[in-house]
Amino acid sequence: MSLLSIRDLRTEFSGPAGIARAVDGVSFDVEPGEIFGIVGESGCGKSATCRSILHLFGGAPARIAGGEILLEGTGDLARMTERDLSRVRGREVAFIFQDPLTALNPTMRIGKQIAEVIRCHRKVSKAEARAAALELLREVQVTSPERRLDAYPHELSGGLRQRVVIAMALALRPRLIIADEPTTALDVTVQDQILRLLRERRDSTGTSIILVTHDLGVVSQICDRMAVMYAGRVVETGSVRQVLDTPLHPYTRALLAALPGQTGRERDLTPIEGSPPGLISPPPGCRFAPRCRFARPECAVGQPPALHPRGETAHLDACILTEVPDVLA
Repeated sequence: MSLLSIRDLRTEFSGPAGIARAVDGVSFDVEPGEIFGIVGESGCGKSATCRSILHLFGGAPARIAGGEILLEGTGDLARMTERDLSRVRGREVAFIFQDPLTALNPTMRIGKQIAEVIRCHRKVSKAEARAAALELLREVQVTSPERRLDAYPHELSGGLRQRVVIAMALALRPRLIIADEPTTALDVTVQDQILRLLRERRDSTGTSIILVTHDLGVVSQICDRMAVMYAGRVVETGSVRQVLDTPLHPYTRALLAALPGQTGRERDLTPIEGSPPGLISPPPGCRFAPRCRFARPECAVGQPPALHPRGETAHLDACILTEVPDVLA
């Protein structure tokens, strides 16, 4: 049984120009102990999908308009009250935000922030919570953890702040961690350390992880399975090797064609022409059709196909074309 099953999720944001459906019919599963990657261009709905799981919209005028978010043994998170969700956040599902500086309270010392997470869900003394916070800093390999406990967020480097945020996410030993672009703005060395830390946590505890990123290199390095999103919809899912080695959807192929070094030989990079559609009044049919080199007239009308398998595999895509020319050649 899947740890998390998302079915036909739809999330809307209201604004002066109208209602934008940032998540439009998204479905995927996350299995126990796996790292599941979600990739796509900026604005494709990756973060909105993950924030919908715990209703973390940061005060934005957003609502879940339909669908299910089924957490094993807990129920449908899409229909939970704020009170019920408060018991799930941190304990069952934890969130690692993109920018650790804004995720941390600048006026509170690091140790107190971690201890507060623990005391909100467990009946422990301040001393016990502080000791647990110190152990968590050691677990995430923060240097001089005794001294960092009494530091403020601005006194730490970006890499150390991200480790603190990860420590807070691990504090209650959740079954699922959602990491929203956790290596953004970090240099390559620190990025590798953070990714290795997440993978080691999965290997040692069996915690499932959803990793949101725009970097296909990160996905290939750490993830087991992945979903590709475009304009609020999932267009392809499968194992990382299936999707990256034999991409099915034209958008996935176009993403790979725009990256250097995919074929092992020199070639011209192929940019994706045009821009993603607006989500207030998206075009009918396949939303990638206006940018797709292989689009047919029928791609631009009616509803696009649901995710479907090619052969007897768990590799799914949402394209009407049975064969797409190899744009990576």
